[in-house]
Amino acid sequence: MRILFLSPWHPYPPDNGARLRIFHILKGLSEAHEITLMTFAEKDRLHSRSELERMCRKVIILPKKDYDSRSRKAILGYLISKPRVLVDRYVPEMAQLIDNELSRGEYDLVIASNIYMADYIERSSGVPAIFEEAEVGVFTDAVSKSGSLMKRTRSQLTLSKLQSYFQDRLPHFEYCTVVSNEEKELLGNLVPNYKNIQVIPNGVSLTSYEPVHQNPEEGKLLFTGSLTFEPNLQAMKWFAREVLPLVKQSRPDVQLIITGDHGGNNTFGDTSISFSGYVDDIRPLIASAWISIAPIFSGGGTRLKILEAFGLKTPVIATSKGAEGLEVQHGKHILIADTPGAFARETIRLLNDAKLRAEIALNAYQLTREKYDWSVIIPDFLSLIGKVA
Repeated sequence: MRILFLSPWHPYPPDNGARLRIFHILKGLSEAHEITLMTFAEKDRLHSRSELERMCRKVIILPKKDYDSRSRKAILGYLISKPRVLVDRYVPEMAQLIDNELSRGEYDLVIASNIYMADYIERSSGVPAIFEEAEVGVFTDAVSKSGSLMKRTRSQLTLSKLQSYFQDRLPHFEYCTVVSNEEKELLGNLVPNYKNIQVIPNGVSLTSYEPVHQNPEEGKLLFTGSLTFEPNLQAMKWFAREVLPLVKQSRPDVQLIITGDHGGNNTFGDTSISFSGYVDDIRPLIASAWISIAPIFSGGGTRLKILEAFGLKTPVIATSKGAEGLEVQHGKHILIADTPGAFARETIRLLNDAKLRAEIALNAYQLTREKYDWSVIIPDFLSLIGKVA
């Protein structure tokens, strides 16, 4: 069949969670179907299309519109019953291009990735559509974690607008996908009359990890994620201030490497913490660590950083929030701790126990092979689009 795929992010190179998901879905779809990709892109990716054209029969790229909370559209968004970010980031040129494509009458299905692209789809087009990866947890979490009355009020207003948005948008789609059962429940609570919600989890490609061979370095901890993303910055501030000093009392040799864009947040005041910056290939760095940490306390969805570590047989310690959405068991696939003392104890325990590291890493790898490898996920997605189209 011919599929029109709408993406809010240019998916190549697939160097973060959102791009990786889109890239692997496109790759899986392209093996059996003809894809037209319409996507936004940052300036440095506007002319990057060769890899995408290997998967897609046509690629249309527009400049990404960054959210400006002080723009006229964003200010008018206070008066509109959907989140202001959607009002400001809506691009009429993209809407016109989509209408032009659909008017050709040659598409069997539309897949709109994320809330930003779902905004462009109307049932009147006559083409069945899937809303790919609706996310609610990050918004509900913002309400529960708000530290002040003002922040809580603003977060609640955003959530209310999101609910209105989903109630308006979802009837335009035959199905909606989410990444976890937790997200499915949250979305179902917001829009109880909409029943066609299917879990399509995030995943990794285990075959792409097979060429990676690294000897893990003693005492090396790793956190993968840009510190320009607030939940990541919050996680590293907590770990550096509350957990790492406790770990170093027993293991003064421990070293922590933080990957990705630090956004100027590279002064945690501890010489045992270093920053790799952006790396083209994160796999060798993950494989070289004794432990990957995910002390996340906010956000939604599932943590690709955990699945990447699982796929490279690097044991993981995470908070309950960090491990949310993954079918893991504490002590079998992962170690979970939510307080500084507990996280430090689990870190020391794992640093000192080679057998435990090996057992957890193997169990996590087997879980990933069974549930979170794209070779397992894509057939379910293909089955869904067949049913819809």
